[in-house]
Amino acid sequence: MKTSDISASITLVILFFGLAQATRTKFFSVKSQNVTTKFAPEATDGICSSMVETRGYTCEEHTVTTQDGYILSMQRIPVGQSGGTPGNRPPVLLQHGLLMDGITWLLLPPEQSLAFLLADTGFDVWLANTRGTKYSRQHTSLSPGDPAYWNWSWDELVKYDLPATIQYVHDLTGQKLHYVGHSLGTLIALASFSKDQLLNLLRSAALLSPIAYAGQMTSPLARNAAENYVAEGLSKIGIYEFDPTGQGVIKVLKSICGKPGVDCTNLLTAFTGKNCCLDPSIVNVFLEHEPQSTATKNMIHLSQMIREGTITMYDYKDEDANREHYGQPTPPIYNMTSIPSDFPLFLSYGGADALSDVKDVKLLLGSLKDHEGDKLVVQYRDDYAHADYVMAENAKQDVYDPLMAFFKLQ
Repeated sequence: MKTSDISASITLVILFFGLAQATRTKFFSVKSQNVTTKFAPEATDGICSSMVETRGYTCEEHTVTTQDGYILSMQRIPVGQSGGTPGNRPPVLLQHGLLMDGITWLLLPPEQSLAFLLADTGFDVWLANTRGTKYSRQHTSLSPGDPAYWNWSWDELVKYDLPATIQYVHDLTGQKLHYVGHSLGTLIALASFSKDQLLNLLRSAALLSPIAYAGQMTSPLARNAAENYVAEGLSKIGIYEFDPTGQGVIKVLKSICGKPGVDCTNLLTAFTGKNCCLDPSIVNVFLEHEPQSTATKNMIHLSQMIREGTITMYDYKDEDANREHYGQPTPPIYNMTSIPSDFPLFLSYGGADALSDVKDVKLLLGSLKDHEGDKLVVQYRDDYAHADYVMAENAKQDVYDPLMAFFKLQ
């Protein structure tokens, strides 16, 4: 069996396990699938043409190259659906989470999706796509078939991807940005802020399902994968790209989700916690575009956080290797108490979230206890889980409207 087949099979087993546990329905299993490696998309195939312009919005495709050679795709929605004059609108950068891409912010109808709402409210909207995702798979010297292409974790997103995208928008617009992150998009922002990086280019940040600490994460799939060293096992057998998008897997899941009486929001529940407010049809939309690849090394790094309850740089589990990379025997800590107390932050977290667990969020809030009172807004939604923040039918009223009001005050 090919290593890509093994990866697809493992992913399918995990997804089916979660779905079967949630629905108590027995499904057949697939032992192997042929997985087609994703290459750089055709010029005519992009997020603008497939997800934005079809909804009646102006959209621009941009690329930015990181200092370590990754060529990242970005999309800009400069004006709202009713048009208007571009320029002098406050820019806002939207950063997606793990195994997602910029389409995260476009899955809902225009009157419910955060990207479109921001554009219609007078913001200059930018979508980021991290390295390894469908539209950010190019590099100045490497291809996704090279193991070296996947030699990164979220440390490199903090060091390279986030600075490149923020600097690009700042330089092109001539303005400081607002920032919105979801899940992993909050982690890389918080890590950056803790090192006092990029804050001179930003007006404020909104963090949805914030993740800094992950030691009390309750997601059974994420915790079991971490505690059983699944990502480390994949790395040892030479799987450096963590790719959950084998076409056979997606085809089977879409087939199942299309059957009468099958609510595939349960598929997400097994990973994210019980989302309160998803339309069942959203899973089919999700499967049209997501999930996306990441580096297996990135999954190892996140697993370390879950097992150890720490927020440090990648641990090579060898003192000499750590010294080689960091000049010390243990990986450096990202100190959340170092985030400047006068930087405006909006945090929203959910009581049903199994990935951004309430106890872990409270650890983060404890680190921010000295934040200036008028610079920190904390919203708690008792019924929200992880996916609700980007796919809930009522997110506009419950989260996005307060978020946009916060931005307008900064």
